[in-house]
Amino acid sequence: MAPWPLLRAGVSRSGPSRCALVYALLVPLLTQVLAAPQECDALEKIARLHEECLWMLDRGDLSPEAGCKWMWDNLTCWPPASVGERVVMPCPQLPGLFLDTAANISRNCTITGWTQLSVHYFLACGYNKSGAPSVEEAQFYRALKAGYTFGHSLSLLSLTVAMIILCIFSKLHCTRNYIHMHLFMSFILRAIAVFIKDLVLFEAGESDHCSIASAGCKVAMVFFQYSIMANFFWLLVEGLYLHTLLVISFFSEKKYFWWYIFIGWGTPLLLIFSWIITRVHLDDDGCWQNIDSPLWWIIRAPIVISILVNFILFVCIIRILIQKLHSTDIGLNESSQYS
Repeated sequence: MAPWPLLRAGVSRSGPSRCALVYALLVPLLTQVLAAPQECDALEKIARLHEECLWMLDRGDLSPEAGCKWMWDNLTCWPPASVGERVVMPCPQLPGLFLDTAANISRNCTITGWTQLSVHYFLACGYNKSGAPSVEEAQFYRALKAGYTFGHSLSLLSLTVAMIILCIFSKLHCTRNYIHMHLFMSFILRAIAVFIKDLVLFEAGESDHCSIASAGCKVAMVFFQYSIMANFFWLLVEGLYLHTLLVISFFSEKKYFWWYIFIGWGTPLLLIFSWIITRVHLDDDGCWQNIDSPLWWIIRAPIVISILVNFILFVCIIRILIQKLHSTDIGLNESSQYS
């Protein structure tokens, strides 16, 4: 890899331009050969090596008067050298990108400056071809994306029609259908959030998601996660409402309905705000997609709990229905209704 003209005179000190240059040169390569977590780890390590190179330059260890200065070639920091000197450096410690990280690379210092690498990085350090996605994998993921896009589109269309029907016909206005409408709306928001997320991440060029990301990318991710949580909590509300109908003979549906609203929309809102605050202060990297972060449990744990509670309600509902079916106190019409 040849030294870039902008860096021949030394190492750039400008933070934003430095990061932009590293991403412009390395992200297209890393995204082809590494999975997302490995890609982010590699870029983070490269950025750390760059900072160390800057620190050594600022320490005052300058190059000789007639010779080559410090140089960062986006993977390796080359120390100053005298004219005619051959500098040997170890391969970058990036196992996901290079196979032989114990090998060496070298450059010569001439009167005109640093020469190109004697042997290219990929040849000297061994290019890791196994990390590159195959054609079959790429086709599979394209087909998968097309499949879920079609599914969400069909869901969005049918749910919109259902919402219109439920709104137009006044005879369908009741607490049960109001809950259904909110559940349908959560599914609609979830489908819209998927489209927005795909548009922002894949169509709008937000591929630099490891350490830099626009505010729009983070907003899209927050909306996506909120829609998912609201969807699960409205499924929980459906279970709670049915269980309440079977357990409580007389109850104020209007009073309970506002609690259902709070559970379905309010609880996810409080959780997503907590997630945003912790992300901003503790893990504000990229587009908030790092699934390995423990902060994800702020979202995962409530969803898992809602699923478990819904399952318990399901078991209780089945138990109550079986008891009522076998009860001698109910008539034929009630038995048919419970069936």
